[in-house]
Amino acid sequence: MRTGHDLEFVHLTKRYGDTVAVNNLNHIIASGTYVCLLGPSGCGKSSTLRMIAGHESVSEGAILLDNVDISALPPAKRGTAMMFQNYALFPHLSVRDNVAFSLRMQGVDKPSRHARADELLALVHMSDYADRLPAQLSGGQQQRVALARALITKPKVLLLDEPLSALDPFLRIKMRAELKRLQRELGITFIHVTHGQDEALALADEVIVMNNAVIEQAGPPREVFNSPRTEFVARFMGGHNVITIDGAKAALRADDVQLGEAGRAATVTSVEYQGATVALTATTEQGEEVLAIVPEEDFYRTPKTPGEPVTLTWDERRVHRLQA
Repeated sequence: MRTGHDLEFVHLTKRYGDTVAVNNLNHIIASGTYVCLLGPSGCGKSSTLRMIAGHESVSEGAILLDNVDISALPPAKRGTAMMFQNYALFPHLSVRDNVAFSLRMQGVDKPSRHARADELLALVHMSDYADRLPAQLSGGQQQRVALARALITKPKVLLLDEPLSALDPFLRIKMRAELKRLQRELGITFIHVTHGQDEALALADEVIVMNNAVIEQAGPPREVFNSPRTEFVARFMGGHNVITIDGAKAALRADDVQLGEAGRAATVTSVEYQGATVALTATTEQGEEVLAIVPEEDFYRTPKTPGEPVTLTWDERRVHRLQA
């Protein structure tokens, strides 16, 4: 018997008519971890999140929280809370009343629910805005309020549906740090749906990569990034080349590819300056496209332009065989 508030998928399946959106997932999410469900649009990650929340029915299988099947329970009785992508704040209610709303629905008296709302506003650094209306807040501030509102019910699991997608890049990075801090302080499980690899790598204790309604690979971010099991994971995580070696597909990190004297002959197809590095793409004589991420200083010692011949080299020990 496992302890803590582990969340378990048992043959979890979701069908919409003839379409299988989520196909027979079996996985345990350990209590108190930050998990990112990562994958392209339509892979099943949002349907999985909505089934955990109770906003989507389970077609087959079960979702267990603390060894209890919550699949048939109404959302408010599950021990989960969802933070929506569009924040869904009530425009006519103050920030404090927005945060306290679910306690009001539970019949908690005003002084108690306001006291609890104020605690959570302090947690998300929004105490000074308690009396404002949502329209008087920036996107990042609205997000903090939505977070406080989701946390007020003291959920065992907080569900986040692409929570950072509406923010500009600078704010997104700031809020990433904020989410990680909150998760650590609260010690509860966060399940965060995203299609951004950098977001998943930065935040997650465990990355669950989904593709075509199944889990393609799950594990710590470094493991998933450095040791992708399949061609899909290697390509989707980015930063990898998929090349053929001895008739088998293999992954090779782009920053492990160097420009050398001996190696594979190729022709430069594009050069992109990225600040500290330069991304050089070349096509080998075998017709495979290879990306090399080269330190800026090294590249400009002998710069290359599209159309020029180049020799690509790498340490064979850095090549990672993929499963067929």
